[in-house]
Amino acid sequence: MTTRIYKATKTRSNRPGWSVTFNHPRRSDARGKFGLKVRRGLGTTDDAEADRLVEQLNALLADESWWSLDRRADAALQFDSIVVAAFFDGIEVGKIKPKDRRESVIQLPTQKDGYAGVMLAGATGAGKTTLLRQLIGSDHVQDRFPSTSTAKTTTAEIEIILASGPFRAAVTFMTEHEVRCAVDECLEDACFGVIRGDDDAAVAGKLLEHREQRFRLSYVLGDWQQSQPGQNAVPDMDFMFEGEVPETETLADDEIVGGTELESNNESLGDYVGRIKGLAAAVREEIATYRGDYPAIGDASKANQRQDWQEDFTNALYENEDFASLSLDIMDAIEKRFTLFEEDGIGTFDGISLGWPTLWSCEEKDRDAFLKQMRWFSGNHKQQFGRLLTPLVDGVRVSGPFQPTALELQDDDRKLVLMDGEGLGHSAKEAESVSTKITERFPEADMILLVDDAQSPMQAASLGFLREVGNGGHGPKVAVAFTHFDQVRGDNLSTASQKISYVQASTRNAIASLRESLAPSVAEILETRLNDNAFYLGGLNQATESIPPGFIRQMRDLLERMQQSAVELEEIAAVPHYNFSALALPLRDAADGFKTPWRGRIGLSYYEGVRKEHWGRVKALCRRIANRWDNDEYDGLRPKSDLIRQLQTSISLWLDSPDGWARQPEDEQERQTVINGIRRQVYVDIHRLAERRLVVTHLNDWQTALFAFRGTGSSYLRAELISQIYDSAAPSISSVMDASGQDFLDQVIQIVRDAVEKASGSVDRDSHESVIVA
Repeated sequence: MTTRIYKATKTRSNRPGWSVTFNHPRRSDARGKFGLKVRRGLGTTDDAEADRLVEQLNALLADESWWSLDRRADAALQFDSIVVAAFFDGIEVGKIKPKDRRESVIQLPTQKDGYAGVMLAGATGAGKTTLLRQLIGSDHVQDRFPSTSTAKTTTAEIEIILASGPFRAAVTFMTEHEVRCAVDECLEDACFGVIRGDDDAAVAGKLLEHREQRFRLSYVLGDWQQSQPGQNAVPDMDFMFEGEVPETETLADDEIVGGTELESNNESLGDYVGRIKGLAAAVREEIATYRGDYPAIGDASKANQRQDWQEDFTNALYENEDFASLSLDIMDAIEKRFTLFEEDGIGTFDGISLGWPTLWSCEEKDRDAFLKQMRWFSGNHKQQFGRLLTPLVDGVRVSGPFQPTALELQDDDRKLVLMDGEGLGHSAKEAESVSTKITERFPEADMILLVDDAQSPMQAASLGFLREVGNGGHGPKVAVAFTHFDQVRGDNLSTASQKISYVQASTRNAIASLRESLAPSVAEILETRLNDNAFYLGGLNQATESIPPGFIRQMRDLLERMQQSAVELEEIAAVPHYNFSALALPLRDAADGFKTPWRGRIGLSYYEGVRKEHWGRVKALCRRIANRWDNDEYDGLRPKSDLIRQLQTSISLWLDSPDGWARQPEDEQERQTVINGIRRQVYVDIHRLAERRLVVTHLNDWQTALFAFRGTGSSYLRAELISQIYDSAAPSISSVMDASGQDFLDQVIQIVRDAVEKASGSVDRDSHESVIVA
């Protein structure tokens, strides 16, 4: 086997001065293969100095003893800092949580500080971010923070701390590797668009908006054929109602991307599209030499041939030098946006001197100046396309004297942490499992506020969310805010009371539909909480002074209830008793309930109600897990979340029926307080178990699934390996199970046992040994 030789070369790029380009021996590309092509600026225009730095980098590349992050300190003593940064940045050692970076700048206060943590969740478009704006007094025209839209807008975690003092911010970013992979996927889609016959606008559309709709390059690079400010600003009146007035543009001149900057962005995008067309044509010709041309779309009999052709085309793309060069040029353009902001804005970037920032922080007394800066990190205004950093952000934490606009809603003593995040999604497929990025935050919240649309309440996404909250033991934290209540209309709904009754009936029916997957007591808790802690809101997209007084009173009640939610639970002496031999059968159903639908998704068997996923989506999921992205799921494909859901549902139902009580609870509320405490602890530990068994233990297998299979039959081989990963992570439980199955069963039971004993419960002494299924 030939050993690959890694060598750095001096190059010119869009960066000022000289750059260095090399294939990195310890950084992987979007397929998980080592040898990612990297380009870094050398910070010099001098030829001799550039040659000296390249020579140092080649010394690092030539000696494998340097290829480990623990040698960075030694390298710093021997090589220039810019060379050390070029080589060692991006060599990951585990996942660094962005939340920990934000915490280092602004600590998130808790109950001990007198604060109540409120988590807002709801389907995309339900209005949770619009409600958040009202609660912090952010004008939807003047302030525009956080951003809203009818499409997916909030893709980063947003944490807003109501506190005295100056306004402060800590913004964290996706890693360079995650952004590079997303750029490569956009390029891949754009190139295939050329093969499918797309025109230039459609090709640009695929480049500028990722298929998952979470990463939008148009925000950063500019939109295709973007117009100058003032051009095409008048809306088409044929699509406006009589008397409707178009919203007045309010952006200040220094917030608008225009002039030569916009022209430069348009020119760059035109160049990218031209290069994509040339690249796609060249790779198409290369593939045609041994596989023939791309089979016609209309010929259904050639579906498998099209799949094999497309996978060969994708592999050839990633191995093409022009593809890597185009990807690097786009990454250079993205990095330039950070530099522009650093030159013109307030605040400080961490890590930007070494190539890619990890955090931006600032402190500012003036509210308007502060929000102006924040809009570049969270905005979505069309006239700012080309400089927005929004798609690169994974978390925003701000602190300051935020208050609602209405005097009757203001309270200087109010202490709240308001947490917003990505919407739950609309379809039943997306709602089947709730993202772990959401469920991992349940323990941090004192109130979990479901924001739902009163016009069509309690659809699939909301139901899936409530199921997760209830089975996780967090049902007593639930409240609901029904938005768009002013739009609830009908011949049978003439009064506010009738409208409230309509919404409440929908809520009761929704909870009834969940009873199969919820313990009876959990369903009762949710129904009671949703009835007693429901708030009806309307006109939230209007200025506060335009909102009817009834909705203002509802917001006031909501704010008061939020503050009251910061109540530390009292310890209860009631002690449940469990015999764990009865837990094995529910866990067997959970393991099978996780694996069986997934065999249908990856095409290994038929499962009613489950559609086979496109091989490209399955491969995109592998990419995120194999590369240890913080977001280890893809567009509704959430294996870790699915495993957690199945295990937690079975355990929650089982916990609801103890064998007995060493000390009987005084009432049903005390009984549920004890059992929910156990559920919450189990939920935390089951998340860790799923991460360990499904991801960490099988990281090499996920990497193999990502890039080891190619050509005819590769999608089937990938599916087989994924199925083996799932079988190993959650082995079948039976009387004839092997040692791995017994180990899995023991690990889950140990989690439940520890949670019971932590809550001062007791277990049957005989159940301390391994449980065997009869």
